[in-house]
This record gives sequence, C-alpha cells and structure tokens, in this order.
Amino acid sequence: MTSYENHTPPPPTNSGDDNTLALLVHLSGILLGFVVPLIVWLVNKDNPNKAFLNDQSKEALNFQLTLLGVYIIGTILSLILIGVLINLAAWVACIVLSIMAGLAAQKGEYYRYPFAVRLIK
Repeated sequence: MTSYENHTPPPPTNSGDDNTLALLVHLSGILLGFVVPLIVWLVNKDNPNKAFLNDQSKEALNFQLTLLGVYIIGTILSLILIGVLINLAAWVACIVLSIMAGLAAQKGEYYRYPFAVRLIK
C-alpha cells in the first residue's frame, strides 16, 4: 500500500472561471437586475462542483429581488416625493454593493450583502 492511498483529496477550490462568472453575476445586477443571477443560479443549482458560483448567484439574486421591492415601493411613494430619494439611495447602494461583491467574488471570497431579504435559500 502506497502512502497516497490513505490520503483524502483536498476540498475543491473555486476555479478562476467560477470566480470571473461570479464577478459578472454581481456586476450584471447594475444594468440587468435579477435576470442574470436567476439564469446562472438555475443552470448551476444542482451541480455540486459549482457551490461557490451557486452561492454567489443566489446572493446576487436575493439582493436584486430586494432592490426590486424597494424600487416598487419608491415608485409608489414618488407621489409624495420621498420615493425619488428612496429610489436614488437604492440605485447608489446597488452600484456600490454590487462592485464590492464582484471584487470579493473575483478573489474567491464569499460575499453577503448587508441588507437583502433571503428569499432563495
């Protein structure tokens, strides 16, 4: 018996392609909303080798769905003018947090948005 037979393999690491795709999933939310994270999550949700990509696409999807709710509330409240400020704040948060999440994902780090309703678990 050789020494490598009892050796357990290291846990799978994220591939550079998964990190890049996770970066694009987070950044796509700035222009395309929840569409790209939803597609990436649906394609990869049953693939255990894509755990990092699956997690980050779910995280981006939850954040974009939360923002969609905020935008709807802001639009309704635009009748009393506060909605414009709500939508502006949500837009700025979307840009800043999506960039932060994308940069973390590019490094292979799991990112959690500070405010996101976890609808997809």
